Amino acid sequence: MGPEAKTGFLHLLGLAKRAGRTELGEDGVSGAAADGKARVVFLAADAAENSIRRARNATASSHAEVLSVPFTKEELGAACGRGSCAMLAITESGLAASAVQKLAVCCPGIYDDSVQRLQEKDKRIRARRAKKRPHKQST
Repeated sequence: MGPEAKTGFLHLLGLAKRAGRTELGEDGVSGAAADGKARVVFLAADAAENSIRRARNATASSHAEVLSVPFTKEELGAACGRGSCAMLAITESGLAASAVQKLAVCCPGIYDDSVQRLQEKDKRIRARRAKKRPHKQST
């Protein structure tokens, strides 16, 4: 994994955090999944088995992707302004798709299916939002 690809993913997590589009930790991820807001959940490579099990259980009824990433809790935490972070969720579909796309660059072949699914979800979400907006009629 190249350093540019690695830092690109971590920088995107920081951007999502600053934009208010992430939920960190077990409680935040569980809440976002229960509300149907979580689009993708990332699990640190060194996350405890109990944390992994709880994340998968929390997202079982939602349509969120759950992905293990090749980063430690400390690396994920540093990207999000914390000491450590075993799991985090991105709640905006475009940012989620971009983050997984950056992961696919880091680790070719591993995340390709997830990239495809998240891009399709993002297109559907954007199409629904466009239909909800009232169109201005020109006079």
